[in-house]
Amino acid sequence: MGIVHHAAYMVWFEAGRSELMFETGSSYTQLESEGYHLPVVEATARFLSPARYGDVVTVRTWVEELGSRGVTFGYEVVKEDGNLLATGRTVHICTDRAGNVRTTPRWARELLES
Repeated sequence: MGIVHHAAYMVWFEAGRSELMFETGSSYTQLESEGYHLPVVEATARFLSPARYGDVVTVRTWVEELGSRGVTFGYEVVKEDGNLLATGRTVHICTDRAGNVRTTPRWARELLES
């Protein structure tokens, strides 16, 4: 059909939040090395206009909500001409390696607040 498959947006969201964490001075790698994970427990996307193969897009990512045990990221996917293609959000909960819910480390919350 010449349009980007809807599942690609979730991959773009992941890339956006990874980049955001990197820009704050943190990373998933650092969290995982300390025994924490931030699995996605909810994901939504609203498709407003299709991205087509070859389009250059930007994924704008921000922290929508930050709690003691989780974080919600917001997203906008925008074409280089400024056309808003999609919006979305992912909700994450902090767990240990065994999958038990834990308090997000203070250093990670402080970086995400910045």
